[in-house]
Amino acid sequence: MTTLDPRTALVAVDLQNGVMALSGSPHSTGDVLTRTVRLAETFRARGLPVVLVRVTAAADGSDAAPGRTDLRRSSGAPSAAASPAGWDEITGDLAGHPGDIVVTKRNWSAFYGTDLDLHLRRRGVTQIVLTGVATSIGVESTARAAHEHGYHVTLVTDAMTDRDPEAHRHSVEKIFPRLGETGTTSDVLGLLTATTS
Repeated sequence: MTTLDPRTALVAVDLQNGVMALSGSPHSTGDVLTRTVRLAETFRARGLPVVLVRVTAAADGSDAAPGRTDLRRSSGAPSAAASPAGWDEITGDLAGHPGDIVVTKRNWSAFYGTDLDLHLRRRGVTQIVLTGVATSIGVESTARAAHEHGYHVTLVTDAMTDRDPEAHRHSVEKIFPRLGETGTTSDVLGLLTATTS
């Protein structure tokens, strides 16, 4: 990691009740949440935007992305119809800060079909710092879209995880270096201290 722009936003992908109940690898979802909370607290303290992205779906599946795939929808998450109440709510450790931006998506990417880009541009954001679950799905899709939209992208590799450790490794080692810069929670916190103190 080299730098953080003066208007950098933290974007946390799918850290919600239903996802936090799943296991993750190589990092536990609990560790990802803990690290993201630390980042969010620091961003808020410096007056930088925090974006909390949640995924939801209609109970009857009517808003699911169409198209045939080799793999059935089997991320390990329950279907919307079978999900417990509140599965799609931002987890309590992150929720409840009135200044945060909450974006609701119905696809993998936090940009597709949402107002995320509008929120960022109106706040003069030029860089995003990404955390979340799952690395190879929601995080990678959002990183690709952010890159395509012209944002500088920083990926916090110890504040994201996947259901499949090999998928996480592939995203971190093969895809993310093409989309932005990677680093740890400590790296980002160090840069925040250096650039905003």
